[in-house]
Amino acid sequence: MQIVILDGYCVNPGDTDWSPLKKLGTLSVYDRTHPDMVAQRLRGADAVFVNKVKLPREILFNARQLKFIGVLATGYDVVDVAAARERGIVVTNVPAYAAEAVAQHAFALLLGLCSHAEYHSSRVKQGAWTACPDFSWWEIAPTLLFGKTMGVVGCGRIGSRVAKIADAFGMRVLGADPFEHPGFPGAYVSFETLLRESDVISLHCPAKADTVGMIRKETIEKMKDGAILLNTSRGSLVCEADVCEALACGKLAGYGTDVVSEEPIKLKNPLIKAKNCIITSHYAWSPKPMRQKIIDVSAANLEAFLAGNPVNTVS
Repeated sequence: MQIVILDGYCVNPGDTDWSPLKKLGTLSVYDRTHPDMVAQRLRGADAVFVNKVKLPREILFNARQLKFIGVLATGYDVVDVAAARERGIVVTNVPAYAAEAVAQHAFALLLGLCSHAEYHSSRVKQGAWTACPDFSWWEIAPTLLFGKTMGVVGCGRIGSRVAKIADAFGMRVLGADPFEHPGFPGAYVSFETLLRESDVISLHCPAKADTVGMIRKETIEKMKDGAILLNTSRGSLVCEADVCEALACGKLAGYGTDVVSEEPIKLKNPLIKAKNCIITSHYAWSPKPMRQKIIDVSAANLEAFLAGNPVNTVS
């Protein structure tokens, strides 16, 4: 079996192990693949793994030998799933491999916005505390999370993990989701109620027709004055210009995000200059154990397919 990985670098920049996939066939690994090179690198491939490389209809219908697509992630919007189904190509993903890591990162963003630890550390090193006559000094008072309300939009594995951390902080937890998930430690409410009652809103939704642009001027206006918004899901869930406007006028007290509308971020993105905004570079998912899990589950997906019992299929 000829196995091709088109963009393996982010999953394995050299510190994880491809051997579970090597055992299943002849493996060719490319760190990155330009769109112009996808068709060429798929020639003769029986199975392909992708992270962010797109596999549109034309590519899939020209890859005559291709029988299996493994997405090295949970989201599979890079694959034309309908075209794959027409071609009889099985598509699999890696569900919920990084719930703990993403939830941890959501709170890293939140604590950055609430505690201002990095800012004060830099000011201490500049001598600001040394020049103070008192034992305790700050320029921006921290925000106490205890007793505040955390609103979780999307209450699956990641959202539920965020909710459990919020509960441990002594926060009241609300959730909005079309489906109820076992183990979610909060009260389910409508999206409008969540917007109205939450002090912190954390987004954990896939990018779909009914979620893209869900945070925009109209929905921000329904939020509490001084609410904090977190996004560790997809940049397209948020209208960034509207968020910047809300940050500038104080409607939002802060925005912490690991994702933006166009990645890598462009310097023209208005969030770059927005106040009270923390931006990280889409790496919430990337602790080494999470990346090795992606490889291990992906290999198990292919092995199950070869045995005639495919698992984690999306097509």
